[in-house]
Amino acid sequence: MAEQDYRVEHDSMGELRVPQRALWGPQTQRAIENFPLSGLAMPRAFIRALGLVKWAAAGANGELGLLPSPKARAIQSAALEVAGGRHDAHFPVDVFQTGSGTSSNMNANEVIARLANRKSQVPIHPLDDVNMGQSSNDVVPTAIHVAAALLVTEELLPALAHLRKILEARATDTDNVVKTARTHLMDAMPIRLGQEISGWAAQIALAEARFGECMARLVRLAQGGTAVGTGINTHPRFGGKVAVLLGEQTGIAFAPTDNCVAAMSSQDTAVELSGQLRVLAVALMKIANDLRWMNSGPLAGLAEITLPALQPGSSIMPGKVNPVVPEAVAMVAAQVIGNDAAIAVAGQSGNFQLNVMLPLVAHNLLQSLQLLSRASRLLADKAVAGLQPNREHLAAAVDRNPMLVTAMTPVIGYEKGAVIARRAYAEGRSIREIAREETDLTDAELDRLLDALELTRGGIKG
Repeated sequence: MAEQDYRVEHDSMGELRVPQRALWGPQTQRAIENFPLSGLAMPRAFIRALGLVKWAAAGANGELGLLPSPKARAIQSAALEVAGGRHDAHFPVDVFQTGSGTSSNMNANEVIARLANRKSQVPIHPLDDVNMGQSSNDVVPTAIHVAAALLVTEELLPALAHLRKILEARATDTDNVVKTARTHLMDAMPIRLGQEISGWAAQIALAEARFGECMARLVRLAQGGTAVGTGINTHPRFGGKVAVLLGEQTGIAFAPTDNCVAAMSSQDTAVELSGQLRVLAVALMKIANDLRWMNSGPLAGLAEITLPALQPGSSIMPGKVNPVVPEAVAMVAAQVIGNDAAIAVAGQSGNFQLNVMLPLVAHNLLQSLQLLSRASRLLADKAVAGLQPNREHLAAAVDRNPMLVTAMTPVIGYEKGAVIARRAYAEGRSIREIAREETDLTDAELDRLLDALELTRGGIKG
């Protein structure tokens, strides 16, 4: 850097050159130089939460009489600017950094202190003032919980509710469409398309319930534990006040954890939430793949439905259209499953009183939350909402389905049914035709036994 492009700052390890326009200070600069690994900065959701935690901490210290009001107000004003995303370019520390996330905590302290100094008539120190009563060891776990709780509340649950409602609406308007069900990818008894879609809706409803249950633990915060969970160098009421202030700011009922040692040495709640995200990813993968199979064709595939045509599907084959949204959703699901595997490993890395893979947990967990939120809305709006059943094709396949003989077995027996099914398949004829030759059943009885729509309602037809 040319001399005019940097300033010289110092910390406990000595002097260091920092870019002139940077809001960060020497500890952030050391992290930039020490961790040139991925080029991935900490997620916006995490920086937002970090700003909110610093805002609440300054407010709590002010209320407790530990921080003069002018300093507290200046820090809070700057911290809200950070939370609001006005200074994201000044949070360059790599995800793959010190395992406690100390570099990101110091990044926030330095940026907020520099901003606050512009607003205050008194000097504000990044450690003595902005970080008062805190340690990276409780700030970063708290920020992970706050960020995740906000994403679950503001993005994921609304997205899942939207997808479920679209699925439920489509289940209703396709409930008179009968199709061939499949087990082992082989023809099975008839099912209504509405029943099939209602199964997907039920999967999403169960996911919503699981996330609701996890929130009870996600809102419990580590703040107040400081270095090792004992609360050294902080007021005993500090953690509770931080939780209350965060609740007032976000509308989420945060509360102090019952045990700071557990909250700082482990990431069990993050692992739990990631596991529930994996369950949702698996559900979305199943739905996406069902849609892909049902849309396959248009001539040599199943061709049961037609998905909206969104873009040309080939650079060499004119007229080809692909199920691009289900494919994208399936890739999101694969990424989330991979993120969960990494979080599981990270969760095991709580050595004594501190987990040392916190930045990785933050990155993967928040990425999974955002990916699944967006994928759920995309699947709802650009695939499920516009799918059209190919009714004539479905009806023809049901009429030829040899598995319809199952409905007759209470009357004619399993072995006679197997004979009829084999003949129907081998001769390319319908069950009805073969049953006329192999049994004494009248046309009226066959009509009653082989009514495909009635068969989707279960029960014995004999």
